[in-house]
Amino acid sequence: MSEPQGSEGTTQRLPVIERSAEPDRRDDSATTAGYGPPVVPEAGTAGGAHRFWSARRVPAGLVALLLLLLAGIFLYDIAAVRAHRPAMHWRRTLSGQLATRPLDDTWVLVGAGVAAALGLWLLVLAVTPGLRGVLPMSRTHPDVRAGLHRDAAAMVLRDRAMEVAGVQSARVRMRRRKADVRAVSHFRELDDVRADLDASLGEAVRGLGLARPPALSVHVARSTGKKG
Repeated sequence: MSEPQGSEGTTQRLPVIERSAEPDRRDDSATTAGYGPPVVPEAGTAGGAHRFWSARRVPAGLVALLLLLLAGIFLYDIAAVRAHRPAMHWRRTLSGQLATRPLDDTWVLVGAGVAAALGLWLLVLAVTPGLRGVLPMSRTHPDVRAGLHRDAAAMVLRDRAMEVAGVQSARVRMRRRKADVRAVSHFRELDDVRADLDASLGEAVRGLGLARPPALSVHVARSTGKKG
């Protein structure tokens, strides 16, 4: 077996790149900042995470349509009177009733009560945020707001409850301040099942990232189904 040329008992030493003992001073923040988990503030420290305001398009549209119709009818009646035509019958009747009926009349009081109730309802809509079904989440960035629907939060807690050993079924009712969890267990001791539910659901609530985490109310009952 012949040896390759140029290898007459001599070995050529390959260059070795030695790593400097000096630490690498490169700035890796540009490559690692986008991959790390977001910083979740602790509960109660998400200042300014208020409820979302509802647009309330339906009440605003109804009020605008009603005002438009009333303004159009009165404008038409005033133009007819200016054109030397008789006023509408309903306006003559209404003017006569308002001029002859006393203020303590039953129909006058009913009409005033209805008008006051509608006005109070509109004022309440104007000063309250609405969207009670959206739970505000903690703000990890000052320019970004996020919210979680109650149904989605309840589904997450229900799925987490079903993962606990011994839970046959679970029902979650999510409120603004409280999460009511009712589970049915078909084996294991009820105290053990409830302890595991408290731990698992507590972790799940913290994982939701809500600005105001709801209080947990866990109820566990024994399954009453008959065995086949």
